[in-house]
Amino acid sequence: MVNNNNHVVIMAGGVGSRFWPMSTSDKPKQFIDVMGVGKSLLQLTAERFCSICPSQNLWIVTNRQYKDIVKEQLPDIEESHILCEPCRRNTAPCIAYVSWRIKKEDPKANIVVTPSDHIVMNVDEFKKVVSDCLKFTKESDAIVTLGMRPNRPETGYGYIQANLAHNSLRNKDIFRVDSFREKPDLATAEQYIKKSNYFWNAGIFIWNIHTIVNAFRVYQPTMAKLFEQLMPVYGTEHEQEEIDRIFPNCENISVDYAIMEKAEEIFVRPSDFGWSDLGTWGSLLAQTKKDLYGNSCIGNDINLFETNNCIVHTAQEKKVVIQGLDGYIVAENDNTLLICKLSEEQRIKQFSGQN
Repeated sequence: MVNNNNHVVIMAGGVGSRFWPMSTSDKPKQFIDVMGVGKSLLQLTAERFCSICPSQNLWIVTNRQYKDIVKEQLPDIEESHILCEPCRRNTAPCIAYVSWRIKKEDPKANIVVTPSDHIVMNVDEFKKVVSDCLKFTKESDAIVTLGMRPNRPETGYGYIQANLAHNSLRNKDIFRVDSFREKPDLATAEQYIKKSNYFWNAGIFIWNIHTIVNAFRVYQPTMAKLFEQLMPVYGTEHEQEEIDRIFPNCENISVDYAIMEKAEEIFVRPSDFGWSDLGTWGSLLAQTKKDLYGNSCIGNDINLFETNNCIVHTAQEKKVVIQGLDGYIVAENDNTLLICKLSEEQRIKQFSGQN
């Protein structure tokens, strides 16, 4: 049974266009059908939580320029639960704002905070893990983060060092965090994956409303005061006006730096449910089904000959024929076609003229 005090916050304000030409600053990757399944990453994220929290307890925090896209893609969400940031200030102000807003509506809230642009391949396992963590945070003052078991020396993710010798008495699968580690160089990442207590930081957090609000009061008192003073106007016609006024005054800081690395009751739940943050075309290739030659094709009529290790995303084309490529991205959207070496994808912005 869904717990009526469970809430899900989806952070959907990113402006990344790393999947150009499909994604742009006007329509970043969380709003596009990266997987070729007829649903955007935002829609897939919301769908994963349908059995975890009531539909009326779903919250989206986004940039004001994306509000209409959110309403179009999630038409059943309450409009008052689409919170619009007037400017970019990283994840700590985003989470502080939505935390006080939820507190006004449900003082007993138990909350999951998740990015909008990640994928999960094993949804059933994901739901089990999140439900276990919500039970844990409902009964404690703990902050829980999900740690993904690494399968390669990834330099694009931060890492969590867990103390596997001390699991929680309330849940044997949840352990204390020893430290958070920045994105490592390759040599350091290779050392991490040789050990059993290092996990990728997925940026998915679980806590109850009292825990997170008190954490901001202790570790970010200036920011806490800004949002605390707006309690009388949350949920009223003056909310957006007041948020527009105070939000630019918030420090530009991530929740990792602002809270996670300072708080004491921090735990990690090691997990393995086929997670990726889809930061690159290469990561999409790694997470999607491939043919015998290492190619991943997303589209209706794609024909490959003497082609290996390519990601082809041509969902709008009627027929695509490719011969003789090895290790390439082929992607189209509207009137733009990209053909680029996977090894050179970090230069796509340079090639495309995207900011």
